[in-house]
Amino acid sequence: MRLTKPDGAIVAEPLEIAKNFFARGLGLMFRSRLPENGGLLIHGCNGIHMMFMRFPIDAVFVDNKGKVVKTYRRLAPWFGLVPFVWRADKVAELPAGAIDRYGIKVGDHLLVA
Repeated sequence: MRLTKPDGAIVAEPLEIAKNFFARGLGLMFRSRLPENGGLLIHGCNGIHMMFMRFPIDAVFVDNKGKVVKTYRRLAPWFGLVPFVWRADKVAELPAGAIDRYGIKVGDHLLVA
């Protein structure tokens, strides 16, 4: 799987999808890193924490239509809780710097292919 912008720009590949309860709860905890240019999309998620994380990430919250509703840059490991994001249905956890690298902003659309 991959995460793209409507213009075809690839934001994350490979993109891991966390759909079940266990995968959503575990997220990226205890991992040493994300694959280069990779990401994790967590379904049914409108808030995250950074406990047990070993590396910084960018978090992009999207609604059920793939519209970006909130972004968080360079969340530090062990940072704590990210507040619940109203209208968010999923979160894409990406390598730190991805938001700026791909110019992702609130109102953009992201597609899973």
